[in-house]
Amino acid sequence: MQFQLTDSLEKVFPDKHPRIWTEKSASLFQNEQYSFQIAYQHVGTEDSFVQLQAETDAVAITLSHVKNVPSDLPAYPDRHDDNYLSIEPGLYPDLLEPIRENKIKLQAGGWNAIWIDVQPKQQVSGEQLIKIKLLDEKGQCLYEDAVNIFVYPYELPKQKLIHTEWFHGDCLADYYQVEVFSEKHWEILENFIQAAGENGVNMLLTPIFTPPLDTEVGGERTTIQLVQMEYQNGKYIFDFSLLKRWLEICERHHIKYLEMAHLFTQWGAEFTPKIIVKEDGKLTKKFGWHVKADSEEYQEFLQAFLPELTSFLKENWEVDKVYFHISDEPGEAQLSMYAKAKEMVIPYLTEFSIVDALSDYDFYEKGVVAKPIVASNHIQPFIEHQVPGLWTYYCCSQNIDVSNRFMAMPSARNRIIATQLFKYDIEGFLQWGFNFYNSQFSKKAINPYEITDAGKAFPSGDAFLVYPGENGKAYPSIRLRVFYQALQDLRAFNWLATLSGKETVLSKIEKQGEITFSVYPKDGRYLFTLREEVNQAIIESLKYEQIK
Repeated sequence: MQFQLTDSLEKVFPDKHPRIWTEKSASLFQNEQYSFQIAYQHVGTEDSFVQLQAETDAVAITLSHVKNVPSDLPAYPDRHDDNYLSIEPGLYPDLLEPIRENKIKLQAGGWNAIWIDVQPKQQVSGEQLIKIKLLDEKGQCLYEDAVNIFVYPYELPKQKLIHTEWFHGDCLADYYQVEVFSEKHWEILENFIQAAGENGVNMLLTPIFTPPLDTEVGGERTTIQLVQMEYQNGKYIFDFSLLKRWLEICERHHIKYLEMAHLFTQWGAEFTPKIIVKEDGKLTKKFGWHVKADSEEYQEFLQAFLPELTSFLKENWEVDKVYFHISDEPGEAQLSMYAKAKEMVIPYLTEFSIVDALSDYDFYEKGVVAKPIVASNHIQPFIEHQVPGLWTYYCCSQNIDVSNRFMAMPSARNRIIATQLFKYDIEGFLQWGFNFYNSQFSKKAINPYEITDAGKAFPSGDAFLVYPGENGKAYPSIRLRVFYQALQDLRAFNWLATLSGKETVLSKIEKQGEITFSVYPKDGRYLFTLREEVNQAIIESLKYEQIK
């Protein structure tokens, strides 16, 4: 057996000797999450069990086994750059499977890894030595080492970035085979919302009715509709009790912002979402692909629904923290229909923000979308025109030059985004797949442990950040952990900017040259060095403030 420490930005593949983490030290703040790995190579024909001991009193430690998952589509063959670890189908390290009772089954053959998350407890400060030992089944020491963590006696400021990873509650009902909004489903929903909130997601896509996202024209996803509706004697009656329960869960788990499911279908707003209404004692699909967006019937529905929905939201949430969507990713050909759909709902949403993924600057200039969410590879014109309050997103199409988090990409390419979000004062970040466990267009449910690319549709890592674990728990991925640590970087950058000015932070970020969304250092060591410099500058600034 062979063991060594490696850092959190190294992806350990069976056939490649991992990078050695020589520093074995880091500085961080109270309650900040930090990660590293024990890489191991077990040459043999049978798996072996070992016991891991991590001695520390003041630092919370979580252990996970890094598991390789299959990818048939790690990258688009005709759309990629050189900054991928591989573009070949195969097994990629991604799943972080929880280790219980510190007992670990070492996998035989090639290199694998144990992932270690450390988090200093509140009120802890100073040097904290984490002693690590691996013992065999007879109690003999196989490996020991130590990591030195220096904890500054402060906490990072709260996250300013509005961050949403689209949450798919229907996929959870499908995977766990439970009835939508049964007590078991609510328990699973809360587990996954908690996981989102703990990892920097502070806005949640809310299924007032089944979100019209990634659904084949004419097809449908599993119904998940928080607002119960009846139509009697030409009048709609709405029940918001399930939505109330959803909001209570959000409040418990750091969700500060809500985004309502899109009011019209994706890619052009031409049709209505699937909406189930009880009529004559029976549940019927009153709206969907069979009803045009501008039909009188839907306009009548919106006239009844939106005033009552917004009234409920104003009573139960902060108005400036509720966002609405018209339609996702409209193209130039659908511009007039998008504008028409927007005009239908604007009178009822005057107190709320409307945001949509839309990347053509001409659309913004024409006033079609007041607050666009711009793809990171199309954002430059918006930056040049100094559009205020910019949001950005990436998905499968942002596959060349820009930051992203496909399994086949280096983790540094995931974490670098903090520098870009800071430099360009980005207000919000969106990604569409927190837990999308369907094939493309939601033609069928899939097992994300076996299919990680939505059926060879999107590069693995695009469709989900967490795995559905045992007992309805969300299991994290390497990509989730690394992106959260990018959000921590951003909080540190913002803190130093308030203490010493934005230019001070930029001078550190751009020490190796100008950074844009498509140009940035590729080496992960840059990110570790940058955080250490920013941490030190924060402490020096705080000392100076105290002296003053």
